[in-house]
Amino acid sequence: MIVSVIGTGLIGGSLALTLKGNSFCTKVIGVDSNIANAQLALQLNIVDKIDNLQNAVRNSDLIIIAVPVDVALKVLPEVLDLIDNQVVIDVGSTKEQIVKIASSHSKRKRFVATHPIWGTEYSGPLAAVKDGFKGKVTVICNREESDVDALSIVEKMYDSLGMNRFYMDAVSHDIHAAYVSHISHITSFALALSVLEKEKEEDSIFELAGGGFESTVRLAKSSPDTWIPIFKQNRSNVLDVLNEQIFQLKQIKKLLEMEEFDTLYKLIQQANEIRKILK
Repeated sequence: MIVSVIGTGLIGGSLALTLKGNSFCTKVIGVDSNIANAQLALQLNIVDKIDNLQNAVRNSDLIIIAVPVDVALKVLPEVLDLIDNQVVIDVGSTKEQIVKIASSHSKRKRFVATHPIWGTEYSGPLAAVKDGFKGKVTVICNREESDVDALSIVEKMYDSLGMNRFYMDAVSHDIHAAYVSHISHITSFALALSVLEKEKEEDSIFELAGGGFESTVRLAKSSPDTWIPIFKQNRSNVLDVLNEQIFQLKQIKKLLEMEEFDTLYKLIQQANEIRKILK
């Protein structure tokens, strides 16, 4: 099988590296509008060849769209226009809009909407990691809208990555993603901005940064090129979650102001219930 990866950054590059390594495919063709990234992906042996979109699609069995979610909305119709019977997937972390875009295309059934839930705060080909997806979850959305054979190929691909498969509709996916992923990034960005502002007054604040701070603020290193399109596409759901988080923060603030530490203790105990879910 020949696979084309459109977008050779963290996710696309990691998929390419792993699929080459586990022998799922015989060749990986890379496509990237960023010439420097394309050449770097080739130099790092992430892909076997760099080509233009038209040639890559026509010479592949499986096409993976791994570009920012706003770009994916433009790329998907172009790819579907070029295919005969190949399989096309996207790997973006928002699903409702891309499923809508695909729904009106005559080749809709050759497309499978997916979201492999894994990533780091880094970007570009240098961030690519082999076997980073192992043991993680991939969501496959609206599977009933894809051809059975197309879905089967994509399922086998994710099985080869060692991922667990989960199925849901695109609308539900975006709601859940807002809670478990998107709000985490917003929180991290906000914390980083708060600390950077405080650091203007106290030069030594980062000297005291421990593991808790580092793990919480790690996501603030993530690229705005990736995350602004996600926030834009999932704006309504993100705002719902953000309003809930603001309510909780205000509640904690009020308890501190009123020195209601017994109530705050119980609130933290309630938060501890998350350990039953995240083990």
